[in-house]
Amino acid sequence: MLKRTLALAVGLTLSLSTLLAQAAETLKVSAIPDEAPTELLRKFKPLGEYLEKQLGMKVEFVPVSDYPAVVEALATDRIDMAWLGGFTFVQARLKTGNAIPLVQREQDAQFTSKFITADPNVKSLADLKGKSFAFGSVSSTSGSLMPRYFMLKDGIKPETYFSRVGYSGAHDATVAWVQAGKVDAGVLNASVWEKLVAAGKVDTNKVKVFATTPAYFDYNWTVRGTLDPALAAKIKAAFLALDPANPEQKAILDLQAASRFIETSPENYKGIEEAARAADLLK
Repeated sequence: MLKRTLALAVGLTLSLSTLLAQAAETLKVSAIPDEAPTELLRKFKPLGEYLEKQLGMKVEFVPVSDYPAVVEALATDRIDMAWLGGFTFVQARLKTGNAIPLVQREQDAQFTSKFITADPNVKSLADLKGKSFAFGSVSSTSGSLMPRYFMLKDGIKPETYFSRVGYSGAHDATVAWVQAGKVDAGVLNASVWEKLVAAGKVDTNKVKVFATTPAYFDYNWTVRGTLDPALAAKIKAAFLALDPANPEQKAILDLQAASRFIETSPENYKGIEEAARAADLLK
């Protein structure tokens, strides 16, 4: 009886060890849902395959329902790495105390947001007083926080300046709202705007950009602070090695709307944190 019990205990221990080893061999990756889920998966698939080859381990994309879910998943070690906006990174860093930004796209050091409208009479924000307006997600750096911050600096408080303020939830949804006349104007990140225009998904005879924000730091790839430092270093090296001169790797970069990836650091996002506090979005 004792031998059978010990054998069962050993078997359970071995099974648990096997499961833990398998889990450790899978890099779980997620992203803020700033575009449609199908688009996020399409963009990630070749990057995930590239990382699998470079790291010698399985890479799994874990979709989430909203921006706070990414922060929570990083904080509880349910994911290992995430594509975050500047504001989401600040939230993750404050919640975990040790989230580590590895790399950003070259343009993320000089990112902007675009204000758009389908109203030909709107030439500036001054023409929008008393009209309806759409942000993306409330947690979006480029679709909410930074545009709001710059408006506040110009003396515009959205909730009293506009007749109605809505949150579309994603950049492509903001464009759809404006194009359909659901709102008079909206704001979204410059990269998504350019991608939608290039793909012919915006009627530019109808929808136009009428203003652009000053530049700020935005997106990055962040890993949880408890990730093995050696693995984090290999992930960073894999991103930095992506070469636009290599056709296969250029296709990966193009899907990420990146010319190349560069190193980043927590210090780059101090301005985002200050903007969030100024907008009363951080306590």
